[in-house]
Amino acid sequence: MEDYRTVRGTATGEYEEKKSRFIAQLSFADSEEAAVAFLEQVRAANRTARHNVYAYRLRAGNRERYSDDGEPAKTAGTPALEVLQHSGLTDLIVVVTRYFGGVLLGTGGLVRAYTIATARALENAEVVTVRSVVELQVTVDYALYERASLLIDAAGAKQAPPEFADRVTLRWQMPEHTEAPLLEQLRELTRGSAQVTVSDPFYAPF
Repeated sequence: MEDYRTVRGTATGEYEEKKSRFIAQLSFADSEEAAVAFLEQVRAANRTARHNVYAYRLRAGNRERYSDDGEPAKTAGTPALEVLQHSGLTDLIVVVTRYFGGVLLGTGGLVRAYTIATARALENAEVVTVRSVVELQVTVDYALYERASLLIDAAGAKQAPPEFADRVTLRWQMPEHTEAPLLEQLRELTRGSAQVTVSDPFYAPF
């Protein structure tokens, strides 16, 4: 499976035109169930809104879905989905809630509003790359702890808090296939005594 880019958590963006408010809420969703759950959550929180338009893209099966939710065809869900497509991100959903201001915006106005609201939510989102990573662990003497930790940091790894007992246990994550130089450095530092365990690869934001 290849690396891919998505968002971490949620983000919002707003746009207002002729007293109509468009509130875009963006969320990470890696399955249809997760996307629908987020949609229902937004709907429940905005029961008095005129429309809750949505669009989502899932990596699994390259699936894309959208709904205009009562707006004229191709004026709401389609432009929201196009913004997501142009971003290159996947495993995410946007729900754009519209509170009607009493003035009709026309098809061009609607397309612009849903496009801008979605784009603003994306601007506020934290974009992450999901990669194939491994988790590693090594136990060293206290005398070597600081130097080992510096080597791990210098390799660009993400360290977890160390465990202090008779010796110090260090744990960290790094992209798969990048660990060999660091393992060699740790062997040199510990004169061959370092027993580094490496997990099976798994996908995680990195």
